[in-house]
Amino acid sequence: MSRRLLIRDVTLRDGQQSLFATRMNQHQVDRLLPMYKDAGFYALEVWGGAVPDSIMRFLNEDPWVRLEKIKKAIGSASHLTALSRGRNLFGYNPYPESVIEGFNRNAIQSGISIMRIFDALNDTKNIRSTIKYVKENGGLADCVVCYTVDPKFTRKEKFQAFLKGKKLPEDIFTTDYFVRMAVELEAMGADMITIKDMAGLITPQKSGEMVKAIKQAVKVPIDFHTHCTPGYGLSGALMAIVNGVDIVDTAIMNFAGGPAAPAFELIQLFCNKMDIETGVNLEAVVEINRKLKEIRLEMADIDSYKQYPIEFNILTDKLPAEINQLFVEAIDFAKNDKTDQLQEVCQKIERYFNFPEPDEKVKFAEIPGGMYTNMLSQLKQLQQEHLLTRVLEVIPTVRVAAGCPPLVTPTSQIVGAQAVNCVVDENNGNPFYTNNSSQFVNLVKGQYGKTPIPVDPEFRLKIAGTREEIPFNTEGYQRQPNPEFPEMGENYRLANNEKEELLLELFPNVATKFLNDRIQRILMEKKLAEAREKQRIHEEAQAQYLAMSAEEKYNRLLKGIALYC
Repeated sequence: MSRRLLIRDVTLRDGQQSLFATRMNQHQVDRLLPMYKDAGFYALEVWGGAVPDSIMRFLNEDPWVRLEKIKKAIGSASHLTALSRGRNLFGYNPYPESVIEGFNRNAIQSGISIMRIFDALNDTKNIRSTIKYVKENGGLADCVVCYTVDPKFTRKEKFQAFLKGKKLPEDIFTTDYFVRMAVELEAMGADMITIKDMAGLITPQKSGEMVKAIKQAVKVPIDFHTHCTPGYGLSGALMAIVNGVDIVDTAIMNFAGGPAAPAFELIQLFCNKMDIETGVNLEAVVEINRKLKEIRLEMADIDSYKQYPIEFNILTDKLPAEINQLFVEAIDFAKNDKTDQLQEVCQKIERYFNFPEPDEKVKFAEIPGGMYTNMLSQLKQLQQEHLLTRVLEVIPTVRVAAGCPPLVTPTSQIVGAQAVNCVVDENNGNPFYTNNSSQFVNLVKGQYGKTPIPVDPEFRLKIAGTREEIPFNTEGYQRQPNPEFPEMGENYRLANNEKEELLLELFPNVATKFLNDRIQRILMEKKLAEAREKQRIHEEAQAQYLAMSAEEKYNRLLKGIALYC
């Protein structure tokens, strides 16, 4: 009997977010849904992440409508999944229970059956309430272990620490650290655990080691999620499969590779050779991939790579003998823990299929690609690009000072932006931390939750004005303004139902503009309709008058004169 591997397709959320800044419009999504219904993936990640914000901000589309249309088209053929950030949901600060409950209830009622929940500090307390509300409403709680690596210090920094009698932290994010977190999440009610490597930094050796250890420690299914940015994606996924992972996240070929997830087609080819059944309808996949190429060409202006995979039909195309042999070798290397050879062979496979080369800058710096580009953008705005090398050197110091948070959204952006501030301070002859972002202050203060290592109380006093950790308190939370629009009717407001109110709470600036623009469109359409109706009545009266006989016109004129007199 062959083994079964479940596939979560992430094309419509993570794939387009990684490659095309989440710009797929509703029409483009709708074109794919009949084929996705036939494809038979275990799950489709279609919502959460940047989707709700981006489609309001750039496409003027309603996030709830997007989700509900997908659910109507897919039905029960696949689970629909979304990504949220525990107590923070989509923002930086924690939300009160009422907002967390309302969001999760409405997401499940609108079609989500698996909510993937992570916390940027790997603080399980920030995940607890979401697990509760997801399960109360009939959903499955997919709880995330955010993969990250220890900070890497230069020899100079190590020597300076030694001279000061300080020990730099090491061996923080060990396999045992992640196993303990997985066990804790299972005890809290997780229905599955995802090893989520948002930066693509998990090496094949670490991938196999973590999957094996977590599988031994928990009973719930394990999902493996990674990206291909620094070149480990395909080899890491294969090692996860060989070591018994239950679910793998993939994107269909034309939306895969580079900063996105590994290609489904390559994972399927490995599975074919290992007698592993995925249950996916490959005919539907071929059609989806063909349509994705069309859609990718339509989004060429925001495609940062414009490097397309080769045309490949997984049902009919045969691999050249030497490429087929690479697949065989990769499986053999994975089964025998020869991870260096595995990595080399997998990169040859990806090169044949014309996926982007590994990003060596990200691989060397061991930071997420988005963090790297945001720092570079920040420096360019300041006309200080030449300071980038120094910023990369400073990141570990800033990160450790802030409690060594995992480098995932939003903590990666907080640490990166602060590292830039520190180097700019230094360049201007000022000490580090002369200028601090409010988010960095809140991170050090304890507003986001418990950091993996404690923050030095003296540093907290310097940055946040307190030695004691101060958790975020939602008692003073104030809901977003929801003004009335009397011109739309009695009691008509900017947000007129719970879903719209949630958009206001979660994305205040973007949702305010989105909802206001919609009201202005409705008012304009109403005025146009009234004008058209007046014009119709006028034209109808004019036509009736022209159709009258001369006698009827004369009599009508006499009646008018009589009324006037």
